Amino acid sequence: MIKDDFDDAAAPRAPEVDSTQRFATRLLCGNALLQAGLSQLLSGTCFDVTGSASNEPDLCVVDGTGNFQQTLELIRETKAQHPAARVVAISHEFDVQAVHSAVATGVDSFCLATSARDVLIRTFELTMLGERILPGSLVRQLLTQEFSSASAAEIIPLADHRTPDPKVSKLSPRETVILQSLMGGDPNKVIARKLDITEATIKVHVKAILRKIGVANRTQAAMWATGNLRDVGSTAGEFREVRRLS
Repeated sequence: MIKDDFDDAAAPRAPEVDSTQRFATRLLCGNALLQAGLSQLLSGTCFDVTGSASNEPDLCVVDGTGNFQQTLELIRETKAQHPAARVVAISHEFDVQAVHSAVATGVDSFCLATSARDVLIRTFELTMLGERILPGSLVRQLLTQEFSSASAAEIIPLADHRTPDPKVSKLSPRETVILQSLMGGDPNKVIARKLDITEATIKVHVKAILRKIGVANRTQAAMWATGNLRDVGSTAGEFREVRRLS
């Protein structure tokens, strides 16, 4: 199962790593600054970087910021030497084609180099539990590709003639606008700023939206909205209107 790295208070609780367990972690970084930063961020966690040189690694973190072909070769060599180790690739950005190639060579998860420390560590933890993690921006690319693969002639008649999902009527005006923002990939902080309300309030609304439309997470909500909300854009005027109505 592939998960994204969105902060979602309403998603089902993810499995937890045993707090007493230690994972020998090997950093395969051509960028000395990135390696130093990762070592600092992982200090005091269950991911033991200092002891990984003499131990069989449980986790290998691969620097994907350099030459892509060299990175793939490094991943192949790493998996050949340590077939049981989990592999997480870190880069400033990922594209869909690169991810397909990296997965084929043995990468389990992907994390942006700009991610917050808690996102980074949670990505590593879930990877060690057998999950596959993708950044939210990459999930949106995959969704966009999926929905754009059909021709416009096939999509438009479907939208025009589909019977609306009754769940649409359960959403308040504000929830509808928030759901439209989820379709655009906006994080809670951005949505809160647009609506001039707190991030905590957005989390409450997101939880209510997921419950009302019967989905488990933000990605599923965005997919549902793509098929059931006619107007996918939200202007500043619409945001102001929602504030008056809700």
